[in-house]
Amino acid sequence: MRTRLLIVAFAALLAGACTSPAEPTEATDDDGTWRSALFPADWTPEHEVDGLFLHDVSYAGYRYGEPVPAAEGPVVDVRDHGADPSGQADSTAAIQQAIDSLDQGGIVWLPAGTYRIDDRLFVRASGVVLRGDGPTQSRLSFTRWEGMGDRAHLTIGGALSHGAHHPLAVDAPSRATRLSLADASGLAVGDDVAVGFVITPEFVADWGMADTWETFNGTWRPFFRRTITAIDGDDVELDVPIRTDLLLRDEASVRVETGHVRDVGLEHLAVSTRAPWDAAWTLDRSHAIVLHGVVDGWVRDVQSFEHEAHPDPDRGERHLLSGGIKVLDSKRVTVADTDLRHAQNRGEGGNGYLFEISRSNEILIRDSTAVAGRHNFIQNWDFGTSGCVFLRTVSRDGRAFTSKGGLNSTGYSEFHHSLAMANLIDDSVVDDGWQAVNRQHFSSGAGHSATETVFWNLRGSGTLRSFQAGPGYVIGTGPELEGITDLETVDLFRAPEGTAPED
Repeated sequence: MRTRLLIVAFAALLAGACTSPAEPTEATDDDGTWRSALFPADWTPEHEVDGLFLHDVSYAGYRYGEPVPAAEGPVVDVRDHGADPSGQADSTAAIQQAIDSLDQGGIVWLPAGTYRIDDRLFVRASGVVLRGDGPTQSRLSFTRWEGMGDRAHLTIGGALSHGAHHPLAVDAPSRATRLSLADASGLAVGDDVAVGFVITPEFVADWGMADTWETFNGTWRPFFRRTITAIDGDDVELDVPIRTDLLLRDEASVRVETGHVRDVGLEHLAVSTRAPWDAAWTLDRSHAIVLHGVVDGWVRDVQSFEHEAHPDPDRGERHLLSGGIKVLDSKRVTVADTDLRHAQNRGEGGNGYLFEISRSNEILIRDSTAVAGRHNFIQNWDFGTSGCVFLRTVSRDGRAFTSKGGLNSTGYSEFHHSLAMANLIDDSVVDDGWQAVNRQHFSSGAGHSATETVFWNLRGSGTLRSFQAGPGYVIGTGPELEGITDLETVDLFRAPEGTAPED
């Protein structure tokens, strides 16, 4: 996976973005591999053309892009704890007991059937995998809606905490893996660390975001979640490059991060969180599944479905109260072969986000489909998302509603908030829209939402808008897809102000 992502995206950039019509744009190596004619066969991610380069995003996904394994360990059948596969009785307590019985890890098996769940479920231990017999066979029907604003029906994860600051001794450039600290004592190889800095007035000014970025000003933010691989005196080596300069000016530092859960997964089942129609529109930011503080986790072969609770045939097919899957404060997670559809609440306030990433690094969403959300695929809220890949995704019927029954417009998959860095959208179908733009004062001062991100080989009947801060790349879009990068374009909600040069 790592090699494939890097070669395809980097070769596309070099061939498509850095040549003139008179120059050769491609060459073939002896093994038949296509590459840019501008670079030798032994190129590395350190190569640049006129200052342009592409971040190495090949670290994305479970264990840096390795295939998700077949989980092993003790198997607990939820029926042995009293779960009812007929869907007639509430199975919340029984399934939670099965999960909690595996405090050292194992497989919670949900045999074929529909399990009614009237409350919330939690996975808090590493190594626990919830596994069904397939999404058409094993179904979790979550019925609770009261009090579900800003909550998830199923939460997989831990409670993170941070240790003391280890300030940098010298500035570190973007793409570095080696950081020189003022004092590395107390750090150890294998430590999970958060690398970040304070949102200073100077940082805000560098990006032209005065009077726009305000929510997090003056606070230290964890931009990069990493693992220490070596220590030499007060120098530490990280497993993944950083994505922007770290400056003493901004009080850049390294902090040990603890409380994660690891090697956790959800697979081969279906979920539904449908609520009464009117009630769904009173609840903001409710999600079916949240992965919080997860390292090396996965969701695969999961679908949404329409269950019989709260029927409302006049509203059409509805699967989810609001949100689908959210990956929060996590790293190295793969979401694969997953299909989420038909959010009820697609209104303002953070609703209808089917695949959501927030403050997370090296997340891979691949071979997945999103239909009829507000923002089908989205990075959302705060600084600190980078190195993520959306590979072979399909987005359709994204619609943004002003309110229940109100006006609506195309709902774009998008980078939604505060400078997501160095991400890739690759080989994907867009029948509504994708965008990386300056969102100005919307969403509590989102401002520049993305930089140094690549849209490569997108196709479909929708629209692609790319007005990124600093370099941004749009390469190989299909002929039907409308691509808008023209800096003269005027858009009330998505101005290109401050996004030169043209992507």
